[in-house]
Amino acid sequence: MDKQKKLSPETINAHALHQIDTLTGGLMPAIQPSSTFVRDENYQLINAQHSYGRDESPVYDVAERVLAELEGAPSALLFSSGMSAATAVLHTLRPGDHIVAPKVMYWGLRNWLVKFCDHWGMSIDLFDSSDPKGLISAVKPGRTRLVWIETPCNPSWDVIDIAAASEIAHGVGAMLAVDSTVATPVLTQPIKFGADIVLHSATKYLNGHCDIVAGALVTAKEDECWERVREARIDAGAILGSFEAWLLQRGMRTLFLRVRRACESAQTIAEHFEGHPGLEAVIYPGLSSHPGHELASRQMEGGFGGMMCLQVKGGAKAALDVVRRCKVLIRATSLGGVESLIEHRYTIEGENSPVPADWLRLSIGIESVDDLIGDLEQALA
Repeated sequence: MDKQKKLSPETINAHALHQIDTLTGGLMPAIQPSSTFVRDENYQLINAQHSYGRDESPVYDVAERVLAELEGAPSALLFSSGMSAATAVLHTLRPGDHIVAPKVMYWGLRNWLVKFCDHWGMSIDLFDSSDPKGLISAVKPGRTRLVWIETPCNPSWDVIDIAAASEIAHGVGAMLAVDSTVATPVLTQPIKFGADIVLHSATKYLNGHCDIVAGALVTAKEDECWERVREARIDAGAILGSFEAWLLQRGMRTLFLRVRRACESAQTIAEHFEGHPGLEAVIYPGLSSHPGHELASRQMEGGFGGMMCLQVKGGAKAALDVVRRCKVLIRATSLGGVESLIEHRYTIEGENSPVPADWLRLSIGIESVDDLIGDLEQALA
């Protein structure tokens, strides 16, 4: 569309960049499952962009282009999972490099990072994301090559200053990667604040329906590092299936509606339960009592996300009793779907978890907020 750049992100996203199927006139882009692509009589590719499914596939184009547009970036890449996307970034580093990451972050990646560094001759320091000076104390000038942050941090919901992290990382010669899964491009565009690479576990809010596993990376510039990320995807075969890629671009069309509804409901629930006699605390960046509220207000536009934690009075047993009594919130591990989920994070992560045993993590979906409040009220009674 000639006037596409003047359109709002909501319209661009809902139209998926107006990618009509030109072959059939279909409103929705077609699924292209082919693993290889035809050459002409001179053995030249009929479409120079596509030669083999592991390198590039037209089925990725829509989701990658839409995501790059939403993030204000020149390029995006889909991966078979959030973990495969993260590992592609790490495979751009070399033995002897130093990595910095938060102590509280997605636990699967945190654990893998520690093992990866040990196996590949790298070093890692984990910093306290609740300490404004934690990151600057952890970097090592001349050695740190990657600063990895997650904001809001899962599941403490600490808010990290992306602009400050960018200044610190670039000041010691490191690149800044931001896991923005929870914020989504609806609320935060990390590249605007100085991030070099943005990660999304596309399984979560981008898809929004709990029916695929996928990951995505977005870059601030198409440089040598980004080319190594692309090569890592190709060489490892960390590609998304055709149907999953189609489901992802389908799910992304409702991203703004889903995220805004989740934000509104989460804010209402957090305010309702703050000070509840059965709770020690409600942990949510949208509350003025949250230590990161002021920063989140500057860094997140239009809401504070759909994720929160409830700290239950009475310890782990009382917290698990609340989970057992829930009838509307579903007991499951994930986030970002249309259904509201509740989980006891400590049980998932085990004894080495930094998450207190009396915390419950909630992923707020798009149901009636009154039904969700009623369910939690009866579970806490």
